[in-house]
Amino acid sequence: MCRNRHFPERMVAMKNIGFIGMGNMARAIVRGVLAGGAAEAGNLSAYAPHYDRLRAFADETGIFACRSIGELLERSDTVVMAVKPYVVEGVLAEIRESLKGKAMLSVVAGYTLERYRPMVDPSVRVQYVMPNTPCMVGEGVLLFESANTLLPEEHAAAVKLFQSLGEVVELETHLMDAATAISGCGPAFVAMMMEALADAGVKYGLPRATAYRLAAQMALGTGKMQLETGMIPAEIKDGVCSPRGTTIRGVEALEANGMRHAFMEAVKATIER
Repeated sequence: MCRNRHFPERMVAMKNIGFIGMGNMARAIVRGVLAGGAAEAGNLSAYAPHYDRLRAFADETGIFACRSIGELLERSDTVVMAVKPYVVEGVLAEIRESLKGKAMLSVVAGYTLERYRPMVDPSVRVQYVMPNTPCMVGEGVLLFESANTLLPEEHAAAVKLFQSLGEVVELETHLMDAATAISGCGPAFVAMMMEALADAGVKYGLPRATAYRLAAQMALGTGKMQLETGMIPAEIKDGVCSPRGTTIRGVEALEANGMRHAFMEAVKATIER
């Protein structure tokens, strides 16, 4: 696990970065690298089919909005593939010649190095990265597939770039799906948990905004405590549960309602598709 979020050196091997696609994940990455100082807006370009929406985001962030995918490729030495999975093959067929010789970082779920090999020229250097949306605030998880064809200096530059967004974790290909289910889908699951806790707080009189704040800070603090102390989750839980206390009654209720099984089934549903 690579950890260093404090203003990494400016990219050298990957100076001009172009995003193909500018959905929620790409926007989170752009906001994160700009906020973390890993790249300058003038070195970032993007292309997306809906130019007006892209231009509004570009005006907000300072990145360059391209009117065509060809313009993007002319401006970029590194491409970030950030489109929906079902359009990847069509996009690559369109840009196959223009992509030759470039580095490509893919944040498209499920598109591993082996999946890309038959679709791109051998001169295209590929790294599959699976980020999550907390990258927007510098607290993300960036899963790097260990199999890649980047040059050593490009790989180092990619790691530094994404370290500005959170934790970089390198994994073998066969582990990427399970890790993505936890770190990539997990924010939705945790958000639902926070919403449920907040709903319960509102039921018992808390203002909605206060309930959300309490739930969010609790989730943040618990995660930070686990990371910084190394305590396993069971230890954290046991530290709150006193004999005949209120928390252990809540734990019993969660177990009775299948909380653990529900989370495990949620992970299973994302993997066994």
